Parts: sequence; C-alpha cells; structure tokens
Amino acid sequence: MENKKNSGLQRRAYSATRSIIRLLKPREDKKQKVPRQGLGSGLKVAFVHGERKLSTGAHHINQLMTEALAAQGVKIHNFYPRVRLTDTPAHLRGIANILFFHSLLDRKEEILKNDIVQGTTYTTLPFLTFPNVLTVSHFGSTTRGFLHSVPTTTKLPAKAKKFYKELYKLDIVPELDFKTFRPLTDTADMEEIVATRVDACIATSKKVQVELVKAGVATERVHIIHNAIENYWFTQTSVPVSSTPRPPHLVFLGRIGGDIFTLKLKGVDRLVEFYRAFPEVNKTTICMTTNRKLKEWLKVSFPLHSMYVNLRKNLIPGALAPLYGSILFLPSRYEGFSLSIIEGMSQGLVPVAYPVGVVEEVIQDGVNGFIVTSLEQAVDRASELLRNQELRLTMASKAKETAAQFTSAQIAKDLITLYRKIKANRRLISNGSYTDGNIYPPTL
Repeated sequence: MENKKNSGLQRRAYSATRSIIRLLKPREDKKQKVPRQGLGSGLKVAFVHGERKLSTGAHHINQLMTEALAAQGVKIHNFYPRVRLTDTPAHLRGIANILFFHSLLDRKEEILKNDIVQGTTYTTLPFLTFPNVLTVSHFGSTTRGFLHSVPTTTKLPAKAKKFYKELYKLDIVPELDFKTFRPLTDTADMEEIVATRVDACIATSKKVQVELVKAGVATERVHIIHNAIENYWFTQTSVPVSSTPRPPHLVFLGRIGGDIFTLKLKGVDRLVEFYRAFPEVNKTTICMTTNRKLKEWLKVSFPLHSMYVNLRKNLIPGALAPLYGSILFLPSRYEGFSLSIIEGMSQGLVPVAYPVGVVEEVIQDGVNGFIVTSLEQAVDRASELLRNQELRLTMASKAKETAAQFTSAQIAKDLITLYRKIKANRRLISNGSYTDGNIYPPTL
C-alpha cells in the first residue's frame, strides 16, 4: 500500500516538474511555422466557384488550379455562393444563374482582402466595380461558341436527324430542340460584358481567344493559358508493349450530357455512326451522363462494347492504361479546350479528332494523331490505324510525349506570371506612369 502511494506521488511530481520546465523555456525555442515559399509567395487570390455539390469540368480545373497555385506559395481562398433563386421559369434560368453569384456580396469584405478575384466566365461580375481588387475571368469555352456550333435538329444531316428522332421516340430525350434558347443567350451576353471589363481574360485555347476578341475584348487582355491534367495521369504504371500487343479498341472518353443540346454539342450522333462502322472491333466508352435511359440504350447498342458511366476520375487512368495504342475518337461539334484529348493521349491513345478546342494546337496530323473534318474521313483514318500496328504504336508514343506538357506545375507558373503582370500594370497606372486609359502599357 505504502509503495503504491509513493509511486503516485512520484508520478505527480514528475508531471509538475515537466510543466514548470515548459513554462520557463524561452519562447524563441518553440518551433516556428515556416511560411511556404514558391513562385507565388505574397499573392492572395480569391477563387469563385459554383455549387459544391456539382462536379463539372470547370469544377475539376478550378480545383487543379487552386491546388497547384497553393503548392507554389499563393494564398488561396475559395468562395461558394449560397443563395439561389428557386422555381425560376425556364426562360429566366440564365438570369437566375447570374444572380446566384451576386449572393457572394455578403462576403465582400473577406473577398476584397485578396489581390485578385478569379472566376469562370461571368462569375466575377459582382466585383467589377471595386477598384482595389483585380479581376480575372477564366474561359474554358464560351456560350456563344456553343450556340454558333450546334444546329437545330432539322438542319442536321439525314443520319444524325434520324438518330435523334429515334431517341425522342424511345423517350430518351423529351424534345428535339430546346423550347427556348434565352437562358443560353442571356449567359452569352453576360459573359461578353464581363470579358470586356475584367482586368484579364484567360483563354484555354487559340479558338477561345479568337471568340473573345470577336466579342470585343482587347487582344492584349486575352492570355492563352492551356488547361492541365492531374498528376495521377502521369503516375499510372504503363502496361509494357509486348511483341504481340492486345487488339486495339475504339475509345470515347468524356462528358456526353443528357439533354438534346449537349448530345448534339458532344457529337453523340457522330460517335454512334463511328462505332457502327466497325462491328468487329472492340469499343470502350468512358462517359459522364445523368440520363439513365440514354446510358441503358448505349450499353446494348453496339457489339463488343464495354461502358463505364460516371467513373470516379482518378480511376480512369487505370481503365485506359491497358488500352495503350488504341484509337481515341473526339466527335464534338464544339470544345473550348478538350481535357479528354490530353487525358487519353497521356495513356498512349491515338486521337482521331474533329478540329475543336485545342486539337489543332496539340495534334500534328499524321504524327501524334489525326485531325478530321467528316465522319467518312474519321472512319478512313481509324481503318488505317487498325491495319498498321507499327504506325499506331509510333503515334501512341508521340501522343504520350505531347500530353506530358500539360502539367499542374506549368499552369501554376503561367497563372502566377499573369497575376504579377496585371499587378505591375495596375501599379504603373496608380503611380501615374501610364495614363492613356489602357491597363496594359505597351512596354509590358
């Protein structure tokens, strides 16, 4: 009993002594938090996002940009609007989406503490009137580009028209055309107004740059910064190419949507006709859609067809890696960039693509892929690749080399360069060094 009592006293004495030592220890001996250093040290950027629950292409690229910038020392603050108009009539949904981002004004004191506010297309609108913060709009595409590129169903070629009428009869789509395009035209108008008023626009391809300049944005305010893909696309273990590689597949990778407009935009009619041209070739579709009936129809419509729907993005490289040397088809009528082309090329897929988005900037026709302007041409190019294994594997290697340029480190470097440039230009104007009204001095 006596021993237990002494033992308890000793433990309490030991604890008390350690507490006194900690109190007496000089403060400077405490481990100091070392600020992260990098190219972006000292920059503070507020990123305006859409709803947290939505996982779109814009969401993925915003997440990639913020993480890459943070790794370079930029202080990132993410903001999400909270208040949405409910029960909005269909023709006013474009205006409702625009007003959704105005709810961020409730947090303007937090947001205006940053050097720069960046958002997708028109989402920086609420902060254009505040002189002490710079605004940057990121254009992965333009809504005007959508509208100009997607014809009404009656103006489609006969086979495409027949395909969409079939979907309509099967109740896969409820209409052959939107009843009103006002939400899209309202959004397009607002994008162009914002683009002409922000301090800088980021265009993800030369095609988007041209669209913004046509909309009235000064050329010197439009900066091409290509999108990037996540690092896990480059860390996927490659499947060794044996002397007798597995038969190639025809592959589609990307979002197809579920409404009639998006299906035409993504060229689903072209994809179906392309698949049907090769009944004896394996096909793999990795797509995003919320249309359950469409998903079921696609699954059973082609022989030798495997389909993955809404697969978690970081699992896709693992699904594609065994298909090295296969053919990636991009049938879209419009893209602002096309992440799926870069993602597929990173796994050694050979693209056969319509000239949309960044395609003409990254594909050297006949070297690391083929650029086509018709379905007949796409079928001919795919047939050539299927016949010629040596050509196909050589182009697969070149495609993989090309994709290696599109890293998160590169996009962070390009963004930080832009941020520092527009900050320097603002200082010149504030100091009266440049006063002709153009925020971009001719010497920078």
